[in-house]
Amino acid sequence: MRIVGIIGIDQVKLAPLCVIKLSYMTRPILLSVNNYYYNRGGAEGVFLGHNRLFEEAGGQVVPFAMQHPENRPSDWDAYFVDELEYGSEYSFLQKAWRVPKAIYSLEARRKIELLLNKCQPDICHAHNLYHHISPSILSVLSKRQIPTVITLHDLKLACPAYKMLAPDGVCERCKGGQHFNVVRQKCIKNSRLLSSIVYMESKLHSLLNTYQAHVDRFVVPSRFYIEKFVEWGISREKMVHIPNFSSFEASSSSQPGDMITYFGRLGHEKGLETLIRAAAQADVPLRIIGTGPDEESLRSLAARESVQVEFSGYLTGQALKQKLRLSKVVVLPSEWFENAPLSVLEAYSMEIPVIGADIGGIPEMILEGETGATFASGNVTQLAEKLTWISEMESAECHAMGVAGREFLAREFTREKYQSRIFALYAELGVDISSLATGTLESTVAR
Repeated sequence: MRIVGIIGIDQVKLAPLCVIKLSYMTRPILLSVNNYYYNRGGAEGVFLGHNRLFEEAGGQVVPFAMQHPENRPSDWDAYFVDELEYGSEYSFLQKAWRVPKAIYSLEARRKIELLLNKCQPDICHAHNLYHHISPSILSVLSKRQIPTVITLHDLKLACPAYKMLAPDGVCERCKGGQHFNVVRQKCIKNSRLLSSIVYMESKLHSLLNTYQAHVDRFVVPSRFYIEKFVEWGISREKMVHIPNFSSFEASSSSQPGDMITYFGRLGHEKGLETLIRAAAQADVPLRIIGTGPDEESLRSLAARESVQVEFSGYLTGQALKQKLRLSKVVVLPSEWFENAPLSVLEAYSMEIPVIGADIGGIPEMILEGETGATFASGNVTQLAEKLTWISEMESAECHAMGVAGREFLAREFTREKYQSRIFALYAELGVDISSLATGTLESTVAR
């Protein structure tokens, strides 16, 4: 534990706890960075779950994020950067003022310096920091000799638009530094202006070598992403494969439901048009849980195809689990390079088999014929065949696949596995984790 400087009485009143720790209190401090400090999506779920595991083991977490009305309370929010939302209604001058912050935030540099003057962490672990916090903080951490890890939840290090997905489908046009294609294809919200900002950001950080120079390790949840990053010229030596874990409580069921279920974002990259057309061919009912920009067009497609589809809207917590309990299978019909979707693990935790597109990291998470099945991404006929196969399957056989899914989860994707792998990485980077209570977590998949 490193205590920074000598503080006066006034500072003690204002400073959070870790500044005034006595020398015999040796809890390691994790600086945990993410744009948002509330459960907004999959990356935030991993970020918040990671923080919880570190605290449960006896460590201290210092968050650094963006101000937002939905944020969780924190003693450190005075250091958070000002809110910057691209969907907000800003004036032209307000938008112009925010462009430099999205590319390289001087505010974030200043505020991380102030935070580090109060409490120097033993390690920094960042998740999503692009465009809101920006990578400007990385050189500050490097200068202070704080080991820095980033979990790569998307393909941003290679693709300026995160997903290697253009309006016309999966895209790798920017390979070899040809980042101008993000502007040509208007990859960011079909906007040339936003795409130009992202292009400038990518070129700047490429020239500065921001990530390779200042990040010690990249945590990558899927092996597919590791190979894709290597294809694009990123050093394999800095990457470590650590799968995500499920925060869902285990829930065994003796009898599977009868619904074909999708849950997640309703966006074009998710392959939901393919799913609806396949359901029409297989003549099976669907339940679609979630919201997103494509909801109305999907409703219209379902009506045209005469498919029985229940649109359940956004659900979370017990309401989501209640719907999932009525499912015979969860389907991921993605048409982009998914990383390691948590929905697979959440299905397995409830003993539900999974049918997934053979794209990105999805096939790594499905044991073919044992915990579910895969199909060629975008292929309506193949998916229809899989839906027919699962819908005609006897309940006992389907339940056995769900049980196999939970056993797979217990072998590879538990909180304990994640914690041990992360702590081993921290120790490799020189962090003293001897005071942390490792291996004491209660399994989320134990019967």
